[in-house]
Amino acid sequence: MEETVRERTERLEEENLSPCACLSVNTRGRETPLEKDPLRTDFQRDRDRILHCKAFRRLSHKTQVFLSPEGDHYRTRLTHTLEVAQIARTMAVALRLNEDLTEAIALGHDLGHTPFGHAGERALDEIAPGGFRHYEQSVRVARVLERDGKGLNLTWEVLNGIERHTRGEQAATLEGRLVRLADGFAYAHHDVEDAVRAGVMTEEAIPPEIKAVLGRTREERLDRLVYSVIENSGDDIRMEEEVDDAYHALLDFLYEALYTNPVAKGEESKAEELVVNLYEYFCANPDSMPGEYVAIAMQDGLDRAVCDYISGMSDRYAIKLYTDLFVPKGWSKE
Repeated sequence: MEETVRERTERLEEENLSPCACLSVNTRGRETPLEKDPLRTDFQRDRDRILHCKAFRRLSHKTQVFLSPEGDHYRTRLTHTLEVAQIARTMAVALRLNEDLTEAIALGHDLGHTPFGHAGERALDEIAPGGFRHYEQSVRVARVLERDGKGLNLTWEVLNGIERHTRGEQAATLEGRLVRLADGFAYAHHDVEDAVRAGVMTEEAIPPEIKAVLGRTREERLDRLVYSVIENSGDDIRMEEEVDDAYHALLDFLYEALYTNPVAKGEESKAEELVVNLYEYFCANPDSMPGEYVAIAMQDGLDRAVCDYISGMSDRYAIKLYTDLFVPKGWSKE
């Protein structure tokens, strides 16, 4: 029998990818088994499911660093996600790892992120009894919330990479470990550009000892990081020690100069208060939520349902809802 397109792709993976790569045929599978697709491997299928889901589209109206920026060129959570995917794929191809698995993890890594970026995440983490972590919520979106409660039914490897993309234990696959680094590389690259554009910081402010190792421009620094991973990885993902130290020094610098900068983050306290007020309102008035979240409250608990509802909101939807609920409207005669 003639092999299908999928089978040919799987054969080419076995012939061409690194022995350390995660092959599509070796996936641990899905929670609900599916008949194989004649055209796409399991990881290609996951990538497509993520790209077409509602949570992915909502990322275009969620904050990356700057809340509701007025300029057209500031990053959103969606453009950040696309840049992570591009950086991760570049490294995966060079290392002969599975590009499709890498891309699927990268595209899905922030599906559960809150409105208003990490300000929204902090607010929910502080007020919800069980806390809130966006990487866990991204897995919940993929497993439970998408497709009217059916979930996306992704493979184990993609879910594992999404859950471990930011902290704690490393992903089980090298592709997932690449995405964790690509995530950091992306915001170390693009957040500097956005901050310079906003007048919050200058390139000259970056310590010279960091530039001496990584480069004097954003492009040089990103290239140095990516090349270091490609040149030093083998059976694991790693950078040379000097580059790794400079990279973490750059992240520490950005934390002080940008992520806690009162000019860049001056509105975040308002965003946090907005999220807290919405949380408290829907806990007190659960029937005001859409029916799907009322059903979640009955099955998984009210706190869980309210977190699901709020974390799925875009910035502008959250602001509009808050305005409708808490800001008095002018009287008009019908």
